[in-house]
Amino acid sequence: MTAPPISRFPVPKLADLPDDVRQRIETVQEKSGFIPNVFLVLAHRPEEFRAFMAYHDALMDKPGGLTKAEREMIVVATSAANQCQYCVLAHGAILRIRAKNPLVADQIAINYRKADITAKQRAMLDFAMQVRWTRQRSAMPTLRGWKRLDLRATTSGISRRSRPSSRYRTAWPTSRACARMTSSTRWGGDKKS
Repeated sequence: MTAPPISRFPVPKLADLPDDVRQRIETVQEKSGFIPNVFLVLAHRPEEFRAFMAYHDALMDKPGGLTKAEREMIVVATSAANQCQYCVLAHGAILRIRAKNPLVADQIAINYRKADITAKQRAMLDFAMQVRWTRQRSAMPTLRGWKRLDLRATTSGISRRSRPSSRYRTAWPTSRACARMTSSTRWGGDKKS
């Protein structure tokens, strides 16, 4: 029985890839123990693979206020909220390695608020989830209260241009608040809030 295809595009063999692309994929395989399917699919077009990896490196490997494990936590939590099973599994595997914790990825994917993580990491994920939630509604959360947790360094990866003003919602909406927002003129409904 043959494996189902991972893409409608041809998936090249590692031996047929340009040296730099092949070496990058083999390095990932050595570190993580597997080759993410997205790498194989993108390798079909080496220039796009290189661009994707440059973007990945700029986000995930740069020095800053977040560790590599914390960056993976953000990807796992937001991927779970976005219901992207592939990303949860792939980044969850990487998170287990980077955090040196076999349970943390599953805890974060299921309910990060009950995961065995620090208060700083929980606040970081709260902020990431606010950005994810409000991004869908053209608003951004505020950074108010982050000073108390000394998370200013954590936000260094967020562009200064995209830092929010204080006029937007600051907390995750409850289902009642969601109903109000979807019916208000601010969110596209007919009623005023």
